[in-house]
Amino acid sequence: MSDDTHVDLAAASNEFRRPRLIRFSDCDPAGIVFYPQYFVMLNGLIEDWVNEGLELSYHGLVAQRRIGLPTVKLDVDFRAVSRMGDQVLLGLTVQRLGSRSMTLAVRCFSAETGEVRMQMTQVIVTTSLETHRAVAIPDDMRVAILRNAPELG
Repeated sequence: MSDDTHVDLAAASNEFRRPRLIRFSDCDPAGIVFYPQYFVMLNGLIEDWVNEGLELSYHGLVAQRRIGLPTVKLDVDFRAVSRMGDQVLLGLTVQRLGSRSMTLAVRCFSAETGEVRMQMTQVIVTTSLETHRAVAIPDDMRVAILRNAPELG
């Protein structure tokens, strides 16, 4: 299962994963995930990654340190439908770490079969919430990312 339509569920990697139940509120009248809901789910995944994967405080980063993580680019591929009641996994991997931005590979896939439901490449930029201009990725965030993905250093 190494092709791009399935995920090797047992593979060891630095991918941050979280289980997610597809809920009624995620779906459209056709009974499948309404595509903007994926963006909501994956934004929550970024918060979990900062809090749990990087062991930083997302709230502290945004509310106290006034560092934003806005998305500046998305490249999305919807591959298969997800329906209410499906158990999926959301995954996040840092592909590139720049001085003020990072490129993430994020995806939703079946927890049971590994079938990829959607995947995207997302570029986020660290910004000052005071000036709304790009700023350097905070040192503690960079260290935490490199701890989990030393090949990016």
